[in-house]
Amino acid sequence: MTVTLLPQLAAVFLLIFARMGTLVMLMPAVGDRAVPTNIRLVFALALTLLFYPVTAAKMPAIPTSLYGIAVLAAGEMLTGFIIGLSARLVLAAMQVAGASIAFQMGLGFAVSNDPTQGQQGALIGTFLAMMALTMIFVTDMHHLFIMALVESYNLFQPGDILPAGDIMQAVIELITGMFVIGIQVSAPFMVFGLVFYLGLGLLSKLMPQIQIFFIAMPANIMIGFILLAVVLGTIMTWYMEHIEQSIRPFLGLG
Repeated sequence: MTVTLLPQLAAVFLLIFARMGTLVMLMPAVGDRAVPTNIRLVFALALTLLFYPVTAAKMPAIPTSLYGIAVLAAGEMLTGFIIGLSARLVLAAMQVAGASIAFQMGLGFAVSNDPTQGQQGALIGTFLAMMALTMIFVTDMHHLFIMALVESYNLFQPGDILPAGDIMQAVIELITGMFVIGIQVSAPFMVFGLVFYLGLGLLSKLMPQIQIFFIAMPANIMIGFILLAVVLGTIMTWYMEHIEQSIRPFLGLG
């Protein structure tokens, strides 16, 4: 079937929207389930209109068949999926850290609705994830994400075959980095937990008549929150620097 009613401009707009729409559905904050679908749709359309003048020239020759356009659109959707998944994995590091911190503080079973995941999660993890999202917008780091989206058309040009091996390696590195960052962020609390429970063990040996359990739980939670308040600024500063370093390669800055 030959496309006669679909102008060239509309076809290019459709291809840009295929990438942006898929990305918006997965990216943190805007793509969360708490955000209504029509809001996400409007945001995807706004990004498409914003990027159209910049990316239209990078589009390949538009096929004259519906099958060819569908193949190009599927490739753009896959590219948007990869970029959106990468952004969500970067934020998931704080949820991993929060779950580890909550376990060390004895709050592993204290869960709340996590709007960034659309499901229940550790209370501390939800707090850290929301704090990270807030810091991204407060520090204008979302501008770097927008610039990275524009540069993605240089890394993943429409119509080109995606390097499956390189993409899989990058995803594996992102997942590995997510757990590494989570453990690094929660490292002070792991050290605290080791020292705290070692001290409790010694105390129970020295004074076996004391009910250690009734003292340990509230003390563990209280000291854990004090430690969190002390290191929270350092954690967020380090995490923002890590995100910036992760985005720099997509901006061609090395």
